[in-house]
Amino acid sequence: MQETVAERLDGQHVLLTGVTGFVGEALLQLLLTEVPGVRVTVLVRPKGSTTAQARTDALLRKPIFAEVQEAAARVQVLSGDLTDVPPLPADLDAVVHCAGDVSFDPPVDEGFRTNVVGARDLLDRIRETGRDPHYVHISTAYVAGRRRGVIPEGPVDHDVDLEAELAWGLAQRSSIEHRSRTAYLLETERRKAEKAHSRAGLLTAAAATEAARKEWVKKELVRVGTERARSLGWTDCYTFTKALGERVVEAYAAEPHRVSIVRPSIIESALEKPYPGWIEGFKMAEPLILAYGRGELPDFPASADTVIDIVPVDHVVAAIVAVLADPPEPGEPAYFHVSSGGRNPVTFRRLYDTIRRYFDEHPFVGGERGAARLPDWRFAGAQSVERLLVTSERAHRVADYVVGRAPRSDRARDLARKLDQQGRRLEFLRRYLDIYHEYAVAELHFADAHTVALFESLTPADRERFAFDTSVIDWEHYLGEVHCPAVTAPVRRMDELRRKRRAAAAPGLRPLSGAGVSTSPTTGDSSTTGDGVAAFFDMDGTLLSSNVIETYLWLRLREQGGAERMGELGRMVARLPHLVRAERRERSSFLRAVYREYAGARLSDLEAIADEQLTSHVLARLSPDAVRRIREHRSAGHRTVLITGAIAPLTRPLAPLFDHVEAARLAVDADGICTGFLASSPLVGESRAAWMRGYAAEHGIDLATSYGYADSHSDLPLLEAVGRPVAVRPDVPLFRHARRHRWTIVDWASPPASTRRLNPAGRP
Repeated sequence: MQETVAERLDGQHVLLTGVTGFVGEALLQLLLTEVPGVRVTVLVRPKGSTTAQARTDALLRKPIFAEVQEAAARVQVLSGDLTDVPPLPADLDAVVHCAGDVSFDPPVDEGFRTNVVGARDLLDRIRETGRDPHYVHISTAYVAGRRRGVIPEGPVDHDVDLEAELAWGLAQRSSIEHRSRTAYLLETERRKAEKAHSRAGLLTAAAATEAARKEWVKKELVRVGTERARSLGWTDCYTFTKALGERVVEAYAAEPHRVSIVRPSIIESALEKPYPGWIEGFKMAEPLILAYGRGELPDFPASADTVIDIVPVDHVVAAIVAVLADPPEPGEPAYFHVSSGGRNPVTFRRLYDTIRRYFDEHPFVGGERGAARLPDWRFAGAQSVERLLVTSERAHRVADYVVGRAPRSDRARDLARKLDQQGRRLEFLRRYLDIYHEYAVAELHFADAHTVALFESLTPADRERFAFDTSVIDWEHYLGEVHCPAVTAPVRRMDELRRKRRAAAAPGLRPLSGAGVSTSPTTGDSSTTGDGVAAFFDMDGTLLSSNVIETYLWLRLREQGGAERMGELGRMVARLPHLVRAERRERSSFLRAVYREYAGARLSDLEAIADEQLTSHVLARLSPDAVRRIREHRSAGHRTVLITGAIAPLTRPLAPLFDHVEAARLAVDADGICTGFLASSPLVGESRAAWMRGYAAEHGIDLATSYGYADSHSDLPLLEAVGRPVAVRPDVPLFRHARRHRWTIVDWASPPASTRRLNPAGRP
């Protein structure tokens, strides 16, 4: 009588790697459910402070293991990593190696380390046991690379020097890190950073330069891996390193040992087990399906009749269990393609039609404009899609340049937000089209005669229990009624949650509660006990709708008669382009240029003008929201500090609101006449943050629990110095930075012009 799979595996001790991944988790669940007599040990790496046992316990608490808790309790955990494989149990009967880097574009050294070195080190540990367990290696059908036509179930034909490529791949991080420090690259990135961040300060620009260098290293590690793979006939670093990993396994098999290699194609959600639609994370198709459903994927670089080879994950793990129960002879490795394209193909046209039909019937709920408009794919070819993308990227760069230099306004910020959103979509399209282009144009036919023969060798009951005959899959049912609902469900839940949060959120900042109350530091609306907490406020553009040139004119024009006033206005208008350029280059130089205009003025006269004529005007322009916020801080016992580049006389009307005012001080001669210079360097950019750290140390302030309020990218160091930054009507660069870092953004508008009080001369 023919033995069942469960009977053949009964009592065997099996080691699994990669059980925290998609395929490994499904395989573990199937073994515990359908092969209860198997003994399972899992190789799991600790992650941070979480032990391997704790990670495994969390895995086994997932719903798919709910019905096999008794069997799950017997799972043994071996703590280790493929980069440092520990000694293995001495009584192993089989090893299934599911772990590996499954990203299509890993950094080249990581791809080699995981997919090649990891497999080699695991096999070395198996040798140390002195046994010959059946080794099942999970690879990918796409080790075939850029070949065309029928791909047999056998070794990939190539003559790549494994050791040379491995040495090269592992050396790339050191090589690229070295190249990233060359003068040319550093100068290029530094100049770009200083152009973007000079107003905030050179250290801010330096930090941006180093961040750009690290990003270059990251991208270059991906680029060189991809280019080397394609130069040798593979689609990407993933398939290249998986193919070399197979060479390592084949050498082990030749010693001889019992080896099976399983090559799935594109693995997607479960058809039936553990339940229809089960999936963990995004795989290959999901980002594209979701982008299409949101109207963000205008076309795809594939031919309508090209086959996309998809296989449900439960078919893959069922095949693995069947392979596990049918070891080959030592020295004769067995190969199995788990695929669908040969006997039950899905073309891109069929995939598109099914997904479009699903979203026509179940659209994503949009915003005010309703459901997204679904693009009509024309399958015009890769070159047409590339031209469309390049044109869109060029238009985005132009629009981004214009908006980035536009005067601050609600419209500019709204345009920046929309451009950023569009930019993310273009980056998504560029990345995925670059990655998937190779797969979209691949014309591969994976032969699966070995897999079919294995399936037909099973008992009728096992064919039901371990179903992996892909020829019977109804693709319209699977894609439209199982897969699409499964991958869109979490996105729909998140969209609904966001809508509820937006509906419940009140604009601006919530009032500071009282002493001892605390919430998230990123919201800017928390409160702590007053001891050790300060609130630092910028003035121009934050508390007042004013700027340095405007406040200069407030003071100077009041000293002059009609003709002089008109002359001064004309002179400042003529100097305005020069001053704007100076302000964009470096804030401190700009302030010095403006304050040179005070030369010859008597400081006491400026103070008198501020006290007698400007107080009502300044207070009338003061944002009511800002005043309310300052008073809340004072009521909470927080120290309030005004830190500004404006000259001290202009801050006098605001002094009662603050515990300390730090402003620019004009230098005067012995007669009290302004020299046109400052008594000390103006507090701008990074000097503000340095001053704040000194002030905090002197007064026992904890900056991590303190607040900062500012409006300009030049104030970035001020905001980064505190734990609770708030961007107030920010310019576009600060607006973008605040959104990226999830800072609070508020709109403190000044009172309408009609409500502002006029000075005795009738002029503002």
